[in-house]
Amino acid sequence: MKTCDVAILGAGSIGVPLAYYCAKKGLSVLVLDKEPSWGRGQNRAAIGGIRATHSDPAKIKIGLLSLDIARNMKEEHGLNIEWHQGGYMFVAYDEERERSFKDLLVVQKAAGLDIDWISPDRVLELSPGLNPEGLRGGTYSPGDGFASPLMTSTAFHKLALDAGAEFRFGETVTGFGIEGRRIRTVRTDAGEYSAGTFVNAAGAEAAGLGNLAGLELPVHPDLHEGGVTEPVRRFMEPMVVDMRGDDRSGNYYFYQAGTGQVIFCITPKPQIWGTDTDNTSAFLPHCVSRMVSLYPRLRNLKVRRTWRGCYPMTPDGLPVVGYPREPENLLLAVGMCGQGFMLGPGLGKILADTLTGDGARYGQVFEELSLYRKFEGMELLK
Repeated sequence: MKTCDVAILGAGSIGVPLAYYCAKKGLSVLVLDKEPSWGRGQNRAAIGGIRATHSDPAKIKIGLLSLDIARNMKEEHGLNIEWHQGGYMFVAYDEERERSFKDLLVVQKAAGLDIDWISPDRVLELSPGLNPEGLRGGTYSPGDGFASPLMTSTAFHKLALDAGAEFRFGETVTGFGIEGRRIRTVRTDAGEYSAGTFVNAAGAEAAGLGNLAGLELPVHPDLHEGGVTEPVRRFMEPMVVDMRGDDRSGNYYFYQAGTGQVIFCITPKPQIWGTDTDNTSAFLPHCVSRMVSLYPRLRNLKVRRTWRGCYPMTPDGLPVVGYPREPENLLLAVGMCGQGFMLGPGLGKILADTLTGDGARYGQVFEELSLYRKFEGMELLK
């Protein structure tokens, strides 16, 4: 039987960075995934944004770590992930959103986020051609940016292998061997493995994996679609986020990647629950009409493809991170609510530090993202 310090169940946005940081700290690491390679779940459906601009202090802390890791990947490791620091801009076209964004600045700045309210003129300077009618300004966080999910997950996979982590693909978890309050082994359709700590990083399948361990997790996937255009010469810097909704959708957002493509996504209303990742004919006409209304100069771009992915949602839009009461050695890193790509690097470092006794400074993260919180409300900038 293969024995290791840490068995990570899921080779995606959380599991692969975590494998690297654990192996780097000298832990023996095994990563199991039913897919044929890393990043084949929700990671490959990510649109690439990495931000610390959240409304929750714990997520801000994780996001700041992720940003630091992404912007230094090429310099520290010589690996290109197509990082581009264009910032995030949340635009306001009504008094209600202006007030809520400005109120939120207090929390964001207290958590260490570099963010400010900017004037309509500054908004238009950063994104020339944006519709100025009714524009009241917006919040802008210049440290945020974007990277290629494919290249980022590949970079972390290489780093993890180089550090000694072992990956086993094409293996489906079928159960756990539990003694008392602890998991002793994990069983797959190809073998059985023992570990000191097991990590649930299974994305959209996290609740099913929890059930195998006798644990109920409030994680239920809903479906979102995204798209990408042909590459064009750079004409905008930040990710533009419009939080207004209509009768068919909530917020939508788009940015121009470092390689020139415009990448976009929209939040459907009502939510579409399930795991059917076949894209639809309704997404593109509706999303494009909203984008062109906000930013008319997008109208001549050619869309290359669209896709659909899962957002493993929790009732309040925040992840679940930490240990349950039982099994006490099943570390949870689940319910990323569609933000696993941007949270994964920072969270991987936090969890690896915690597993090696260096996580005292992250107490706020585990407290705010505990499985046993009340799950009230919804994150403002979800």
